[in-house]
Amino acid sequence: MAEQVYWDDVKEGDEIPRLVKNCSTQQLVMWAAASGDFYQIHYDETFAKGTGLKDIIVHGALKNAFLGQLLHDWIAPGGQIVRYGCSYRGMDYPNQEIICRGIVKKKYQEGGKNLVELEIWTETGKANDDGRPKNPEGIKTTPGDAIVALPKR
Repeated sequence: MAEQVYWDDVKEGDEIPRLVKNCSTQQLVMWAAASGDFYQIHYDETFAKGTGLKDIIVHGALKNAFLGQLLHDWIAPGGQIVRYGCSYRGMDYPNQEIICRGIVKKKYQEGGKNLVELEIWTETGKANDDGRPKNPEGIKTTPGDAIVALPKR
């Protein structure tokens, strides 16, 4: 577990530690079962290609969950996620890194809380050469924002 991040030590423009994920097709099936999202574009290659996609794609809600983990890993154990959200702007394919990133946009105090506003997003990283379609590296596919409360020293 990482050490506690304190509001006093955060500066605007800081990048929070990255979280790197790489979804296998098995993980997509497990997410479908856990979330109840059984739309075939996430696990049936023939069906996905029949809809015009290049291949099966990663669930948007799974990328949203990864961004939640990014925030939680950074603020735990004493911080709190006040709000976060994202948009699904691009497709991600299995067996390619999904890099979750965040930048501190603003820090302020309000209502007795020590708040930090962040820009968060996922972007494509390195891919396994499995012969299936991939995105170029560095494409932002899931932009979002968040506000977290951090403890003060």
